[in-house]
Amino acid sequence: MTSQVSSPAEQADEAVVGEQRKEAGAKDVRRLDRVIIRFAGDSGDGMQLTGDRFTSETASFGNDLSTLPNFPAEIRAPAGTLPGVSSFQLHFADHDILTPGDAPNVLVAMNPAALAANIADLPRGAEIIVNTDEFTKRAMQKVGYAASPLEDGSLDGYSLHPVPLTTLTVEALKDFDLSRKEAERSKNMFALGLLSWMYHRPTEGTEKFLRTKFAKKPEIAEANLAAYRAGWNFGETTEDFAVSYEIAPATKAFPVGTYRNISGNLALSYGLVAASRQADLPLFLGSYPITPASDILHELSKHKNFGVRTFQAEDEIAGIGAALGAAFGGSLAVTTTSGPGVALKSETIGLAVSLELPLLVIDIQRGGPSTGLPTKTEQADLLQAMFGRNGEAPVPIVAPCTPADCFDAALEAARIALTYRTPVMLLSDGYLANGSEPWRIPELDELPDLTVQFAQGPNHTLDDGTEVFWPYKRDPQTLARPWAVPGTPGLEHRIGGIEKEDGTGNISYAPANHDFMVRTRQAKIDGIDVPDVEVDDPHEARTLVLGWGSTYGPITAAVRRLRTAGESIAQAHLRHLNPFPRNLGAVLKAYDKVVIPEMNLGQLATLVRAKYLVDAHSYNQVNGMPFKAEQLATALKEAIDG
Repeated sequence: MTSQVSSPAEQADEAVVGEQRKEAGAKDVRRLDRVIIRFAGDSGDGMQLTGDRFTSETASFGNDLSTLPNFPAEIRAPAGTLPGVSSFQLHFADHDILTPGDAPNVLVAMNPAALAANIADLPRGAEIIVNTDEFTKRAMQKVGYAASPLEDGSLDGYSLHPVPLTTLTVEALKDFDLSRKEAERSKNMFALGLLSWMYHRPTEGTEKFLRTKFAKKPEIAEANLAAYRAGWNFGETTEDFAVSYEIAPATKAFPVGTYRNISGNLALSYGLVAASRQADLPLFLGSYPITPASDILHELSKHKNFGVRTFQAEDEIAGIGAALGAAFGGSLAVTTTSGPGVALKSETIGLAVSLELPLLVIDIQRGGPSTGLPTKTEQADLLQAMFGRNGEAPVPIVAPCTPADCFDAALEAARIALTYRTPVMLLSDGYLANGSEPWRIPELDELPDLTVQFAQGPNHTLDDGTEVFWPYKRDPQTLARPWAVPGTPGLEHRIGGIEKEDGTGNISYAPANHDFMVRTRQAKIDGIDVPDVEVDDPHEARTLVLGWGSTYGPITAAVRRLRTAGESIAQAHLRHLNPFPRNLGAVLKAYDKVVIPEMNLGQLATLVRAKYLVDAHSYNQVNGMPFKAEQLATALKEAIDG
């Protein structure tokens, strides 16, 4: 779904249309600057699809937005239980926003479990739309309700809207040749229609989506459309919803351009395709499915027309082995995984360090250790990325900060890998991978030139005048070795994991050579050209908050709150974690206090304290969920005052 930022004249036309709509209806229309909605239900209720469709229409309308899908790891968790609750939170606004929001203004609860699991997050006065049909005695007992919360007064502090969603959906579909169970499955579309009416969301995109999704089952498509329209009409006619809301497009938040809603994994996939085109190399993905990285494999498999080859291997080791082989053969090679897969791939990453070949290792982090929390987010693989190999095996590390930034991070990781002939770790996480936001589609001339030169012939002259090819003769600036495509006449060379001799690449056990090669590989990584870290400090603060990866949104939102309240605080965010930006040490030492919020137990703080001898303070969270802005604002205020 794409949208074009409107001109002032177009915005005026939209305002006139809005006024006409208000005059035409009897119900009050209130304008808001933002709202946070959470759809919640059983894992079989289609909450992710419902949220995704609402998000797509919101993106096409031009609002700024941020999403937080949250679902169980089980394929089908026990129905009606707290572990089986699936939710989708969307924050959208008429201005620039950074997070999915701390607390929902609206909760759509499809059953008692959804209400029980989410009620603690709601502020007093929030609107709750509940499917009353599911509040049976047995369903309530499953989640510990002794009496109906809809009747015992426990929800008196909220604006409660009891709606028999299931009954209304079945009634709307009575003319279709569907069983009651089949008709009930469309209740999420009824809810989507109701919320679309409440917030004046466009409908054309969802109607087109349903017809396309169920093109081979037109009866099901029409049933879902009927349920969707019935939900809209219910909102229009019922007296229980006396007010609808408008959130204007966020025209001032975006530069002029063409935008689309994009998730982190989709942006990363597009970034990899763009990198292969900019490098004029075929893209090869060797991967094994693992949550939350699998969507990259799914997406790239659709793009054979761009020269993309995807290989679903039998395990993680085979996936990276195939990718490294593709790198040896001259492809832009990628392997995708999560933390447990990185552990299995570590030996082959070490081989890639020894062979000095470009390889992108993409780690979509999740909660650990072991299987851990497959569908929850965490930032706990930084030290594994930094040190998780035998021997001295340094690897550059890049981390995107938002879902849309995953596109640029993929290009940056490819630049480093291709320029310096090294494997590169890209650390995203589940929050970025599944979350979404508006993304401005870049123009082609904005993309970097990543073209590489393969070795074409001899590059060294022996003492006797013979011209030969030395596979480890290095570029004096980058220390990168030449990339020779197998089969090129005269460029045959030894390959393997045993230590190489400098220059010739022959096997060497010489102590002095090993010392030299270890130090040279480290020097190559240390010498990678990365931009200086930028510091946002408008008021010469004495406290700096330093972040990396997906903490960018919550940290920036917290900093904005503090500055609005009159506090002085500086902010810096790292994309490059190995090597660090060259000015980082000076930046850190310019502040009296440095606070590092992380979704781990202090991994970046450990690296910073060790390298720069700075007394950095950690603020940590490992509950599988991203930070909330208010939570961080409180912690940072305490750091300022402490």
